[in-house]
Parts: sequence; C-alpha cells; structure tokens
Amino acid sequence: MQRVMIVGQPGSGKSTLARALGARTGLPVVHIDLIHWQAGWVERSREEKTRLCREVEARESWIFEGGHSATWDERAARADLLVWIDRPVGLRLRRVLGRTWRSYGRTRPDLPDGCPEQLRTLPEFIGFIWRTRHSARGRTARLAGSATCEVVHLRSDREVAALLLRFERGRPC
Repeated sequence: MQRVMIVGQPGSGKSTLARALGARTGLPVVHIDLIHWQAGWVERSREEKTRLCREVEARESWIFEGGHSATWDERAARADLLVWIDRPVGLRLRRVLGRTWRSYGRTRPDLPDGCPEQLRTLPEFIGFIWRTRHSARGRTARLAGSATCEVVHLRSDREVAALLLRFERGRPC
C-alpha cells in the first residue's frame, strides 16, 4: 500500500489518523491545510491549491488527508485505500472546540507556520461545519461510492483503532 486518501468533515480526526498511519507505515503525510493556507491564515487561490494537490497526487507514495474536492476524483483514482471518517456533527464540534482551546495561540502541526489557533474566527468555522454537515457528507458518500480502490468507512473510535491495527509495523496491510 503506497497511497492512502483520508477524507471527512472538520473535527472528524483526519489529521490525527494520518499522523498515526504515517508513523506506522513510514509513508509521507500531507495535510490539506498546509496547501489551503499560507502563513497568517492567508488562503491560497483555488488554482494554486489545485496545482499543489496535483503535485502531491503525482508522487509515488503518500497519506493525503483532507479536502479540496476539486481534485478528489484524481486522488481517489491513484489511491490504494480511501478512508472516510464519518462522525456525528456534535462530536466534531466538541473536538474543534477542544483543539482550539488546547492549541490557542499556537500553530498545530497540520497547519503552516504563522497560523496560530484563534478564537475570533471560531464562530464562523462552527457555522461552516453546521451549514455543510449534510452537503459535505453527501459529496463524501458519492466519492466513496464511486471509488475503484478499497474504501474503509469509519464511524467510531473502535473502527479507527481496528484500522490502525492493520498497519502495525511488521504486519501486512
């Protein structure tokens, strides 16, 4: 297994799972937020995000977590495994609040330098999560349903743990 695509809505655990899989497999991990944002929370243009995603997708191996759905079909076509983390919106909102609180004023490892967690944008982000809870899940379900690679649909911590067991060092995937 050389290419793993991880998708899910904000707060579902994509970055955490990607780091854990990277540690177990040695595959390079790419976080979409490093492509989406530049220092100072400056959003890249859609064209630049697409170009950067395609550069990553063309690599021989990766664990690529996150959105930019404009490139999902091509990414899924190259992936050996598509992991969809599908968690309830209430849990995801609690996780986003918790990580903001724990990381306040610091930049998380899945973000570019110069993007510290802040409170002033939290209400807007929570509103985005709430407004897109159905539409984003529908897009992800369509992607999972059309993928030609293996698809794993994770709905609980127990299922995440079971997936990680598949990737323990020395065990075949």
